[in-house]
Amino acid sequence: MPSVVVVGLGPGDPALVTAGTSGAISRISVRFLRTARHPSASLVLAAAGGATTFDEVYDAAATFDEVYEHIADALIRAAHQSNEVLYAVPGSPLVLERSARILLERAAQEDVDVQVHPAVSFLDAAWTALGIDPVDAGVRLIDGHRFATEAAGERGPLLVAHTHANWVLSDVKLAAESEPGDTPVILLHHLGLPDEAIVSTTWADIDRTIEADHLTSLYVPHLAAPVAGELVRCHQLARTLREQCPWDREQTHQSLIRYLIEETYEVVDALEALDPDDPSTDEALIEELGDLLYQVEFHSTIAEQEGRFTIADVARTVHDKLVSRHPHVFGDVKADTAEAVTSNWEAIKRAEKPERTRVFDGVVRSGPSLLYAQQLQKKAAKVGFDWPDASGPLDKIGEETTELREAMQSGDPEAVALELGDLLFSVVNVARHLSLDAESALRAAAGKFRERFEQVESLARERGIDMQKAGLAELDALWDEVKGG
Repeated sequence: MPSVVVVGLGPGDPALVTAGTSGAISRISVRFLRTARHPSASLVLAAAGGATTFDEVYDAAATFDEVYEHIADALIRAAHQSNEVLYAVPGSPLVLERSARILLERAAQEDVDVQVHPAVSFLDAAWTALGIDPVDAGVRLIDGHRFATEAAGERGPLLVAHTHANWVLSDVKLAAESEPGDTPVILLHHLGLPDEAIVSTTWADIDRTIEADHLTSLYVPHLAAPVAGELVRCHQLARTLREQCPWDREQTHQSLIRYLIEETYEVVDALEALDPDDPSTDEALIEELGDLLYQVEFHSTIAEQEGRFTIADVARTVHDKLVSRHPHVFGDVKADTAEAVTSNWEAIKRAEKPERTRVFDGVVRSGPSLLYAQQLQKKAAKVGFDWPDASGPLDKIGEETTELREAMQSGDPEAVALELGDLLFSVVNVARHLSLDAESALRAAAGKFRERFEQVESLARERGIDMQKAGLAELDALWDEVKGG
């Protein structure tokens, strides 16, 4: 079977390369280097026949995942052509070495044997430089490129690898932007080499103390607050209240529905009150978004106690769904317009939910009535059941108005309600043909009415008019005055 022999070049000092690795380099004539930008890479390049590096792939690819997949493809092809190839990586092949992991994952399906030789990793040099036992200290190893997610909820100690550039260190710092600037940290640079530097600095200066490269890592003894600490605290609060507050303990998914709806509408109010020129209006939106977020936490905590799912499942599901539905961002699908994105989105939804075979499958019944009507009309229109333009539903409004009058004359309450619903449904249809959201349009009209009526109240108060006793003609005159002003 064709094979790829993966060896590690150690933390930097060529003297730390194992005898087994040296023997494999000498024995195998077809050699590949993940990168030549490593002090021990010279051992491979100097061997008879040299080696092929993948440095140019790093320069051309958009993401590191693209680089690693490209490397795996090249190594598998080479193994099938030459039967046995060597692949040398910095450090140890199984310590934060994504390309080796991809090779191992693909080995069986590609009919390739992947052999991994043990090696000295940068971790051994780091523990020596820091003078700590990582097991006793409970150090967590974190990839600097995924610091915000992998370190979530952690306080330390943390050893952050792959901090190969100052922009990576900047991203690490921003991931815990509430951390005090004077929190002590240690930068580990070129460990075991003549220019080794072990630099004690602060959180504020981690990205401006040294010029980081691929032999730089960061040690964080202790953070004042965990990464993403605010979200962690919110989750812990939901658990505490659920366990210790009598009211919270009594709540169920069903009893909380009304609060979820109320909080959603309060967010809408805060959004509509948002003033781009007045940052103070952000405060109301922050508060209302927090209330809505807590509803998500509350439901997730109930489910967690029932052993059904957790907030982590909620976050993971929405993350994976959004990645899947944005192949133009995370894949190779082309979508240059919002319309193309929407079309792709709908196609992916259909593929994800093949059980939805009827036109109205997936339309939410419990939403606002105007939105429900609009969604039904939109779905029907996609299969051709629609007026060609707005004139059709406009004429329908006249027809439904006549039928409503007839129902009112009949004195049948059920018939009146039905005809009124038909009239409203036709109005929604007009809004849709005009590319307007009926819910937003009605909300705007209601807001305008409220504002004008409150001005009528103020005017009546100024003039000593008792609105409860004033006739319609007098109130209508006030209304016209406000409207005209």
